[in-house]
Amino acid sequence: MEYRLETLSDDFVFLEGPRWHDGQLWLSDQWGHAVHALAESGERTKVADFPQRPSGISVLPDGTVVVVSMADRRLLSVTADGVVAEYADLSETVPHDLNDTVADRAGNIYVGTVGYDIVNGADFKPAELFLVRPGGRFEVVADGLEFPNGAVITPDGGTLIVAETFGNRLTAFTRAADGTLSGRRVWAALGERTPDGICLDASGAVWVSSFMTDEFVRVGEGGEVLDVIPVPGRRAVACALGGADGRTFFGLTYAGAHEDIVSGRKLARVEVCRVAVRAGGSP
Repeated sequence: MEYRLETLSDDFVFLEGPRWHDGQLWLSDQWGHAVHALAESGERTKVADFPQRPSGISVLPDGTVVVVSMADRRLLSVTADGVVAEYADLSETVPHDLNDTVADRAGNIYVGTVGYDIVNGADFKPAELFLVRPGGRFEVVADGLEFPNGAVITPDGGTLIVAETFGNRLTAFTRAADGTLSGRRVWAALGERTPDGICLDASGAVWVSSFMTDEFVRVGEGGEVLDVIPVPGRRAVACALGGADGRTFFGLTYAGAHEDIVSGRKLARVEVCRVAVRAGGSP
């Protein structure tokens, strides 16, 4: 099926972490240093400022929204009226930025790390995936990942799938009842595609934002390409399914280079289309 995106909202710096929650799309303007909520109509509300660069957003079973604060390596809860509080502090254990997240039905949060000083051009190093338990205790549940990024959990709770951006693959783990991981395996090899943010649909397929190839790609387990939405000249950064019936696809794109991100130029936008298969419940 051919899908065509239309702009819903623009004038952002660099967007990440889209989550459909409570009738709105919550998203982080990472280099605009704020979290926003966006209605399906495009009406936009700034929820709160996040001076240390917000990234992944998780919604806990009780409705609490938890946002990654990248540079100071903390998780911060935020209410709809903008009250921010510390949820977990990983700064003494994690030397570089935190990244994207996903939460399970028990309130456990998986959060990836960058692994090296990417902002200042350090050499690449593999990174770790942390499990942050309710109350803020945390532990490493996977390591040696090539830039862990977006993640989803299957509806039965039995599998975690994480994007390894610089590994050009989606990697799956079997989840135990306590949230720990085992059985690491390649869920989909993506060739030249570089997966950033991802989301799951009700058929079990994963929508992948391929940053370096300027496209959103829907893939099945094993790597079969089911749909492609090209965004030529714009980086595909992250995606989510939502809307009243779960069939609105939200694609976050960026029309600039790395130096434009840190300059604060507003080159990011949210684009939308309607898709055939609704959201699968994660993230």
